[in-house]
Amino acid sequence: MSANTKNLRNVVLLGHSDSGKTTLIETMLYEGGAIKRRGSVEGQNTVSDNTDLEHEKGKTLFSHQMFVNWRNNKINMIDTPGFDDFIGEVVSSLKVADTAIIVLNAANGVEVGTELVWEYVVKYQTPAIFVINQMDHPKADFEKTLEQAKERFGNKLLPIQYPYNSGSNFNAIIDALRMVMYEFPADGGKPEKKPIPDSEIDRVNEMHNALVEIAAENEEGLMEKYFEEGYLSEEELAKGITLALAKQQFFPVFVTSGLKDMGSGRLMGFLDDIAPSPAERPARKLENGDEVSYNSDDKTTIFIYKTISEPQVGMVSYFKVLSGTLKPGDELVNAENGETERISQLFVAEGKDRIPVDELVAGDLGVTVKLKFARSNHTLNTKGLQRKVRPMEFPESRIRKAIYTDAAADMEKLVTALHKIQEEDPTLKVEQSAELKQTILHGQGQLHLDLVKERLQDGFGVKMNFAEPKISYRETITGKADANYRHKKQSGGSGQFGEIHMRVENFYDGMDEPTGFNIRQKEIEDLPWGGKLAFYWCIVGGAIDNRYIGAIKKGIMQQMSEGPLTGSRCQNIRVIIYDGKMHSVDSNDISFQLAASGAFKEAFQNAIPQLLEPVYSVEILCPDEDTGDVMGDLQTRRAMISGMDSEGHYQKILAEVPLAEMHDYGSTLRSITGGRAKFTMKFVDYQLVPPNVQQQLVKTHANLQET
Repeated sequence: MSANTKNLRNVVLLGHSDSGKTTLIETMLYEGGAIKRRGSVEGQNTVSDNTDLEHEKGKTLFSHQMFVNWRNNKINMIDTPGFDDFIGEVVSSLKVADTAIIVLNAANGVEVGTELVWEYVVKYQTPAIFVINQMDHPKADFEKTLEQAKERFGNKLLPIQYPYNSGSNFNAIIDALRMVMYEFPADGGKPEKKPIPDSEIDRVNEMHNALVEIAAENEEGLMEKYFEEGYLSEEELAKGITLALAKQQFFPVFVTSGLKDMGSGRLMGFLDDIAPSPAERPARKLENGDEVSYNSDDKTTIFIYKTISEPQVGMVSYFKVLSGTLKPGDELVNAENGETERISQLFVAEGKDRIPVDELVAGDLGVTVKLKFARSNHTLNTKGLQRKVRPMEFPESRIRKAIYTDAAADMEKLVTALHKIQEEDPTLKVEQSAELKQTILHGQGQLHLDLVKERLQDGFGVKMNFAEPKISYRETITGKADANYRHKKQSGGSGQFGEIHMRVENFYDGMDEPTGFNIRQKEIEDLPWGGKLAFYWCIVGGAIDNRYIGAIKKGIMQQMSEGPLTGSRCQNIRVIIYDGKMHSVDSNDISFQLAASGAFKEAFQNAIPQLLEPVYSVEILCPDEDTGDVMGDLQTRRAMISGMDSEGHYQKILAEVPLAEMHDYGSTLRSITGGRAKFTMKFVDYQLVPPNVQQQLVKTHANLQET
């Protein structure tokens, strides 16, 4: 089953949910003879959607690897989810694909899920083919969908085909590359080749000439030959178009009905003839700037793009062979941790089925099991190689939830299970926050976290509950104040005594030095939680011995780690210790630590204390008609709109929004726009909380302290 690198095609299907990717890929497998009977999403029997959760939801939730042998080539295909909650599956699949097939719904046009995946297609510089699918839908509109796609993705989109008729009567496709019309039986299947109708000749010639120009730009002599002879052979056209596609100079557009098996065979033929093999793709960039080429005669390097855990099997690793020829029994060294792994078994995947193979060559996709130390994003090499592939980068989390269990004893079991899922899903983050005293789960959306919750219950027997997470507020001051604080304790024998005179004021970089003090020592310290503490030691005449500096700083830091207003951490404060008293017998570290804490608390409360909240930059892409509703909702969240721009038939809204107001935003946005919008968010800085909000937060904290 091994193939030559030049006879491999690695394809990933991308697109918004309900564009028909899974049905199309099922039809492609059927066309290629990989399956004898086409399954359906509704029938829960497709090769791709093969998990219980996907059957229950009726949606693709995970990426699935499969293959089909078509003529002389092996075509590896990866189906991906259409919900942006599962963008991690798309990112990892694109990392190993050599061609992206972007599937558009002919009835709905370009949807927001397609916008999201396009960003990663561009980032990875992946050759792309657009497929306008569901041409049999009663509301299918090829021209409108093509126009929207060109508006959003540029004029490099070039249709190779268009439907002769569409909607319920769709049964014919005109192909400008092969200059033929394919007419299908009513139930789909193998088409009959027919001459192009006279009414379509001018349009098809214009499309064909555009393809010739694309081909000629990449193959010397073709344009001259075309002008001289008036035509190019199919082989000549294919050669130039392959180069143009590999260089992302154009993006061909096809039309299909995956459901009725119309056009999928022609698409497979294009992948076979035109789509670049790994050998025709640029060498893979390594972390140190070097490159590795797809050469089967080289030493072996593989990159793991996905790992999953299966009951009774353990870790299952999906990978791409970047160089060399991999065989069962080979030993490879993990570039991430130096551990040696033995490839005991080697498979290719056909959905949930794994087929044993004797070897895999450079460029091929494969599967192995029971690697002990290898995970997603790891590079494994023949011993002695120092190759390490640049890791996949995943988007920032867009949702956070506090989690807990009904029984406190189950919490450790829950966290352990979550870390196992996290190894499979790099877009999931588990944070055990000492500051908030909560375990926080970060993900891409509510659907993402709901799926994790179901997996925990079904796969690990752990029930997880969600709660609204607390906010990491910060406390600071905008004025200045002095405090004198004496700690004194007498209980027989040596007592405790320490007195401190302290000034606190707001600190910022570049501010003038304090006047009226004899500065003996100063330290500007970056705080672990952000912001700074400027500590000035201005004691003269030995009022406090220098040996107590450390204890005084410790007392200040303890109070700053749990501020006086709401128990939040303090930042950007200058503290000046300028006087005090000590006792020759009763003074010690603990005395001055407690005195410093008391002085800081008193001075802080008199220095116009202010609460700061984390503010995030939020970017929203939504349909034109929903812009008003989205803007109205943002205003209820104390958002500051910083800009708007048009992107095709979408509006991009830029805003700064307090994190406290972003709770459940993903669900609200989905509800407002019918799931046709997306958003990203990134931390900006801490900003002042409005007075009324601060007053309420301080009051709530005080009530909690009393209970």
